Order: sequence, then structure tokens, then C-alpha cells
Amino acid sequence: MEREVFGLKFKNPVGLAAGFDKDAKVIDEMAMLGFGFIEIGTLTPKPQEGNPQPRLFRLPQDESLINRMGFNNGGVYEAVERLKKRKSNVLVGGNIGKNKVTPNENAVDDYLICLEALHDHVDYFVVNVSSPNTPNLRDLQEKEPLKALLQAVKNANDLKPNPKPILLKIAPDLTDGQLDDIIEIVQETKIDGVIATNTTIDRSQLSTSKEEVEAIGAGGVSGKILGKRSTEVIRYLSEKSNKAFPIIGVGGIFSAEDAIEKLEAGASLVQVYSGMIYEGPGLIKKIKKGLLAHFSQ
Repeated sequence: MEREVFGLKFKNPVGLAAGFDKDAKVIDEMAMLGFGFIEIGTLTPKPQEGNPQPRLFRLPQDESLINRMGFNNGGVYEAVERLKKRKSNVLVGGNIGKNKVTPNENAVDDYLICLEALHDHVDYFVVNVSSPNTPNLRDLQEKEPLKALLQAVKNANDLKPNPKPILLKIAPDLTDGQLDDIIEIVQETKIDGVIATNTTIDRSQLSTSKEEVEAIGAGGVSGKILGKRSTEVIRYLSEKSNKAFPIIGVGGIFSAEDAIEKLEAGASLVQVYSGMIYEGPGLIKKIKKGLLAHFSQ
């Protein structure tokens, strides 16, 4: 099950996606469920409450979730204090974002503050510009702002005595043209990889009634509904770039078969969140057993 990706040794390829343990409160507990790596965050420089509750909704007949959390977290410095006390040696990724009150033209500063604070306490970084729940955040996925942001983060990281891998988390709602831009930007800035994908704003595939979905309101959709699209994005990035960089596949993984599909589409590692909500914590062991059986044939 061990694999080496962007210079890190992962005990197994099944990770916990960001958003579940935003504040690094349950790393040791999650490690005991058998995850090969855990991604904390999204963390922002200052604490923020996020959007008004309720802001997380189940769509049981779609085995999906809608969330509009809005980067609720206690701020990066609080998380650092917890990271200092963790006991397990599981690999930890730090998913970083900007505060809602920070205008996009100053966004780089927020990402650099988080990089600086977390650098000695996490194993890799994820630049999150793809949450649909922070106003205008996705504008940072446009080619020029994204290139500038990633270059700034990469430069600051490279000045450290032990630079950490830098990944970019992208939305599933990008066009092929935008995905081509992502490939170009990753290669130009020489960051280490991509996480595909965040939640979607597309609701056209939902079987939950339109009235019910509209009553819930804004938010990103995750879960089974996202499985097909996130695999398409992984396959596109992998094939179009000629496997030039590692991809972490996330979105709609509810079984070992779902994980295998992502890996065979070109992902090096996978992450789960909504699948664990619906299938329970035993899912991680089931996926690992299925991967073992499949890849040892």
C-alpha cells in the first residue's frame, strides 16, 4: 500500500479530504481509522465564523451533501498550537485560504501568512482557490491571478531550508480550456501537483426535488453526484499533461471500486469525506482491502 508521491512516503493512498478537520482537532483520532494522510483546513490567517447556520445539508437520495460553510475556522495560529501536540506520525497536509474580508488583490498576503505559520508543522500545502462559499474566491482560478498567487507561494516556500510540496485544489466546474490553463500554470510555476476536485455548483444531476434543493439555497455539492465529473477532470489532466504531475483524486468515493476508478484515471492518491459520512468510518478499511486485492492480482 505504500507509495511515494511528491517526495513523501504515504503508508497508504487513502486520505481524509480537507473540510472535515478544519482546525486540526482530531488528527490522532482520524489516523486511528487507518488514513494514510490527513488534510486539515481550510485555514485562514484570522479566525472567522463562516456563513450563518444551518450551512450543511444532506441529500440522502443522492447520497450527497450541500455545504456553504464559508471557511469557518479558528485561524491558523490556533491550529499550529494543536499541531504541536499531536501524537500520531500520520502525514498532514495544510489546506490554506484567504479571509472573507481580504480583497482578492491582497489575497497573496493571506496565503503567505498561512504558509509561514504552518511550515514547520505540516508535510505538504494545498492552495485552495476553488471553494464556492467565499465571495469571489473562484476568480483567483483565472490564469493570471492564479499564476501570480502560486508563484508567490512557491517562492516563499523555496526560501525555506526544507521546502514542502505545494498543491493546487481546483473546482470541478472548469472548462477544458481552463483545465489546459491549469496544466500550463502547474508546469510554469513548478508546483508539485493538483487536487481534483472541490465541490461543484452544478445541480443538474441531482434527483432530489428542485423545490427542496432551492429551499436549501447556495452551496457546493459533494458526494456521489460528484464522482463522475471529478474522475473526468483527473483523466483530462493526466492525459493532457502526459502524467506530468501527481493528482490527488477526490469526489464521490464511496467504495474501493470508486477509488480504483480514480487511480486508474490517473490519480496517485485519493481522499474521502462525504463517502465516510454516508458509509461510516469502516469505509477506509474497505477501500484499502479492495485496493490490495485489485493491485496484487
